[in-house]
Amino acid sequence: MYACTFGVFLTSGVWSKDHEYDQKLSNEEDRLKSFVNLQPKGPYAFDSERDAKVSELCRGSGMNEKDCIKLQMSSRRLFKAMQDQGFYCALPMEPGRTHMVCKPLFR
Repeated sequence: MYACTFGVFLTSGVWSKDHEYDQKLSNEEDRLKSFVNLQPKGPYAFDSERDAKVSELCRGSGMNEKDCIKLQMSSRRLFKAMQDQGFYCALPMEPGRTHMVCKPLFR
């Protein structure tokens, strides 16, 4: 077993904590892509507690119904992932609202 700055590398080729974290992020990004691909032109909103590791992403499906998914991603990471999917995310215009609204740029 070798120590490194990013975690512990086992001689069998398996990464410990950091590799597991990267794999979890990759799985969550895949879940995000699948969720967004169901309605790629729709608006999305997400919210989470400050510094939380879990965020909830929702899309409206009409008549006050919402489809939501909880992702093991911080709001900062989800913001970037939504931008990578081609969305523009910003705070809503209403004062006091803290959720982020994401709209597709080129779909």
